[in-house]
Amino acid sequence: MNAPVLELVGLGKEFGSGDNLLRVLHGLDLSIAEGEMVGITGASGSGKTTLLNILGCLDRPTSGTYRLDGRDVSALNDDELARVRNRSIGFVFQSFQLIPQLTVLENVELPLFYEGAPRRMRRARCEELLASVGMTHRLLSNPTKLSGGECQRVAIARALVNHPALLLADEPTGNLDSKNGADVMQLFRALHREGRTIVMVTHNPEIARELPRVVEMSDGRIVRDARRSDDVAQGAELQRTAR
Repeated sequence: MNAPVLELVGLGKEFGSGDNLLRVLHGLDLSIAEGEMVGITGASGSGKTTLLNILGCLDRPTSGTYRLDGRDVSALNDDELARVRNRSIGFVFQSFQLIPQLTVLENVELPLFYEGAPRRMRRARCEELLASVGMTHRLLSNPTKLSGGECQRVAIARALVNHPALLLADEPTGNLDSKNGADVMQLFRALHREGRTIVMVTHNPEIARELPRVVEMSDGRIVRDARRSDDVAQGAELQRTAR
């Protein structure tokens, strides 16, 4: 097993205080190794969004620790969290979150622009990534002219531009039709084969069944953590028991 990219130990999250105290996450322990592709599933209100916000350094835990790429990021201040987000985490959202006033190329360049990277290096890196997701023909297009599947491909290229240690995807096929959704999942599988570490929140049971590892949440707790081989072995055991 490769070294862990993220480790959660006793991670908890609370909102409010006193009579209005709401415990959303309850002492989560989770380790995801470099190169793993993991799905996070669960019903609405199970804590998936809160967990994803903490993994993406958009929020802090109330208790426990979160180590990302070997660094404890649990108690970093806002500026430090912003640097971690830009350098170590790539985000892919259901709604794409592309800037309509910018071209495809300019959207992908943004994280490098904020890092102060030279223009020539930015262009070369972004053109390479857009070629890898099949969007070379759309470099100068406006996002409003793209299909949903094309927008998500651009969003994936943007998420990869800073060589992130962790790629977070929040319902990445949620706004796509079945064909474009299948194409985007094929792209994620290719990234996984390249060794990318991917955590994907999904409500889609068909997508979850395809993922190598699935973590299921309920009421702020992890109630199941299974690799696909574990599921196959469990199914075989149930068949033997039925006989």
